[in-house]
Amino acid sequence: MDVGYRGPAACTAAGITYRQLDYWARTGLVEPSVRTGAQNAPLYSLPDILMLKVAKRLLDTGISLQQIRTAVDHLRGRPAPDLARITLMSDGVSVYECTSPDEVVDLMQRGQGMFGLALAHVWRELEEALGVVPDEERTELPSAPPPVDELARRRRERRTG
Repeated sequence: MDVGYRGPAACTAAGITYRQLDYWARTGLVEPSVRTGAQNAPLYSLPDILMLKVAKRLLDTGISLQQIRTAVDHLRGRPAPDLARITLMSDGVSVYECTSPDEVVDLMQRGQGMFGLALAHVWRELEEALGVVPDEERTELPSAPPPVDELARRRRERRTG
């Protein structure tokens, strides 16, 4: 079973409001991929929350929601190692994917004001915010089943520790 995070945990980690989360889920910008439905609380995966945080950062820099949607759709479903190699660059209007320092330099040499967003750095921020244990450290932990969401993790910690 995939680990999932409830809406409030996803909001806190991504730096967005619950209203933004709800709107973005309803409009299909970023939907919960671990669990959806009206019967149970939706659960967001770590890559879902990464897309939320990317959308928030791009929105904060003045990128239009239409361009953000295009960027998120382009990144959606890619494996974590691929995402970690990507730096998103923008001139304030368009968003560009760069996978090498040469591509970043080429964009910078166009003479326009640019900003960059290294997804590997954003991923590490999320892991810290959510208390995610990297795979190499996970093997040293007791073999308890992984929590299904942030609330379950906290309950288990309170019971065991």
